[in-house]
Amino acid sequence: MTALHAQRRERTCAHDARISEEDFRRAAALLRQLAGIVLAPHKISLVQSRLARRLKALGLDNFKEYLDLVSGPDGVDERTEFVNALTTNLTSFFRERHHFEHLASELLQNVLRKRPPRVRLWSAGCSNGAEAYSIAMTMLPALEAGLDVKILATDIDTRVLGRAKRAIYAADQVEEAPPALRSKCMRSVGPGEVEIIGPARNAIRFRQLNLFAQWPMQGAFDAIFCRNVLIYFDAEDKARLVDRFAHKLAPGGFLYLGHSEALMSDHPMLEPVGRTIYRRRA
Repeated sequence: MTALHAQRRERTCAHDARISEEDFRRAAALLRQLAGIVLAPHKISLVQSRLARRLKALGLDNFKEYLDLVSGPDGVDERTEFVNALTTNLTSFFRERHHFEHLASELLQNVLRKRPPRVRLWSAGCSNGAEAYSIAMTMLPALEAGLDVKILATDIDTRVLGRAKRAIYAADQVEEAPPALRSKCMRSVGPGEVEIIGPARNAIRFRQLNLFAQWPMQGAFDAIFCRNVLIYFDAEDKARLVDRFAHKLAPGGFLYLGHSEALMSDHPMLEPVGRTIYRRRA
């Protein structure tokens, strides 16, 4: 084989690779094992297109070789890339605005009135950071008052966490943020781009976390946002995760779920107080 032919083959082998049903089932099982995410059979084309990029990056010819690497002893680093490739990150600033209106009218007002020694919030599955920064901007009056407000923002995908830490977004991505908060919490950093600044940025700590692994956090949270995340898990894992969230909430703390993730049965520790909003019973 000539060098030219070898280069052509290297460029096209990953593009031409087709994932078999057996390899798809294997990839789905690995993702379930590593991240708890359930892949439905109709996702086979999505898996093929996303993992094809990893085959190309690694110079591999087929999905079996790739899955052998990911599941083998030399695949520790690639397992992170595998999960990154197959996770879906769809979010926006002040998405499902009623949650932030509730946060402002209930938790924020209570904090400003009672001035507790600490306030802790968690954005679980924070994606590119839009949700976490929306939480911080909502809590801005408490931050400006000098209260100890901290927000933990976690995701399993290390790539989106990198974007979140940069805190730079296209201007059209932040249009849903109230103008008064945009003027206080953002600055222009170039054509069509803005950066989150000030207390709304400094209050957040971004960390990589698998929700099904052990949680290192010791204290309780006053609010937990886990929105449009549960839809990727099966019923048993959803129930287990909601139960863990309930135990991490302080009495009276709030759990915010996605618009299609309402709890289908009563939870002994949670009471509904709004549209996909739940409060931990005292």
